Amino acid sequence: MNFEEYRSRESERIQANRKRMEEDGVIFQDIYNAYIDDSVVIEEGAFIACNVTLKGNTVIHREAFIGQSSYLENAEIGAGTKVQTSYILDSKVGENTTVGPFAYIRPGSVIGNECKVGDFVEVKNSTVGVGTKLPHLQYIGDSDIGSGVNMGCGTITVNYDGKVKHRTTIEDDAFVGCNSNLVAPVTIGRGSYIAAGSTITKDVPENALGVGRSRQVNIAGWAEKYRNKK
Repeated sequence: MNFEEYRSRESERIQANRKRMEEDGVIFQDIYNAYIDDSVVIEEGAFIACNVTLKGNTVIHREAFIGQSSYLENAEIGAGTKVQTSYILDSKVGENTTVGPFAYIRPGSVIGNECKVGDFVEVKNSTVGVGTKLPHLQYIGDSDIGSGVNMGCGTITVNYDGKVKHRTTIEDDAFVGCNSNLVAPVTIGRGSYIAAGSTITKDVPENALGVGRSRQVNIAGWAEKYRNKK
């Protein structure tokens, strides 16, 4: 088979597959502008935008929305979930959750129902409980996060010591302030708070406040003296 024959046959296969899904009640923004493997399952009422790639054993449940330029491989997307311009690989996302734009969910992750995985968030080999929010600019690796947790902007789970990957545990209803580093292995207790800008290296008990930062010192008049220094 030459290249032209292969391209023609592949085009026919892809178009037949798309047509079958449309007849099953899948909604396409442009049925000819999406790549979908034969093995993919899409339920009725799901919406597939332009330039979407769905590969492997991906399952899209009813009324989910897969936004433009998203790439999903061996992913399961729950009913009513909205994925915007994101990559999801070998992972599961629950119902009525929002992902993206520009999120990266790596293999081994399980995201619960009614969660938020926002812009420029990377999740790897982690579990995220119901209603937890990862709003933006975070790396969550090798972590187990409970329900109702809020992770502030810029939070990092520091999972790798150069030799071994360690896990972080964040229990239900914890609040992690912006720009915090959680150095694994570490546990953040239920209902506890982490002060913004902290580097946490020890377990934080339930309902406690964890603070891991230097005390601020203001030196009066320093800037004026520096500017006038010859």
